[in-house]
Amino acid sequence: MKSWVELVYNSCKVFILFTGCTLLFYFGMVWVSGEYQDYKRYDEPSGSAVKVMQMNVYEDQTWIERLFMFYQNGE
Repeated sequence: MKSWVELVYNSCKVFILFTGCTLLFYFGMVWVSGEYQDYKRYDEPSGSAVKVMQMNVYEDQTWIERLFMFYQNGE
């Protein structure tokens, strides 16, 4: 059976390793969050961008027709 001192020493090593990995993961997540916080996804594109799809809005459609169109097109 291991002595009490060895048990405490090994427990401290595991605790320090766990704490270090937890801090590394936390600061990694903070860094990634900071990188993407100012990422402007919804800005208008620069250059000669063309709108890909134009939605035709039909005022006379019922909600069931819109639902069927959603199921057909997936939009």
